[in-house]
Amino acid sequence: MANSVFVSVLDGVDVPVWIHNVEPFMLHAMKKLGFDGEEISVLLCNDSYIAFLNNSYRGIAAPTDVLSFENGSLYADENGIEWKCMGDIIISVDMLPRNAEAFDTDENSELKRLLVHGLLHLNGFEHGDEHIEKGKMPVCDMLMLQEKMLAEFSGEKIIN
Repeated sequence: MANSVFVSVLDGVDVPVWIHNVEPFMLHAMKKLGFDGEEISVLLCNDSYIAFLNNSYRGIAAPTDVLSFENGSLYADENGIEWKCMGDIIISVDMLPRNAEAFDTDENSELKRLLVHGLLHLNGFEHGDEHIEKGKMPVCDMLMLQEKMLAEFSGEKIIN
């Protein structure tokens, strides 16, 4: 069975020209992780909105680059097909250029990192206090899998 990805942009945020490339990338990543009959949503927003969410749900009064909200509920669509709603991935497009600069990479690579990171969280992975650091190899399972997947997706373009 197929998977489903819904991509949207917060009202008031400019729609990126590359938005149509997010869904195919996510479908490929979901297939790679063994998702089947599952759906996710991706919301592209700005720093102020993600800061509001970060403060509301994590008690951190600052913007972040990506948040994931697991759901896990089941529902049947209008054709009677059962789907599992994995949850939502929220990404601040304001963070993309800053993160890319901080990690000495391009925005395409950084966007793929944020999307895969969010997807892994929706798949139940956690990384505790460890985060990706420039020049340092990760040691936790989630971040090692993230980096492995990103290496496999290195030739894929979301942002041209």
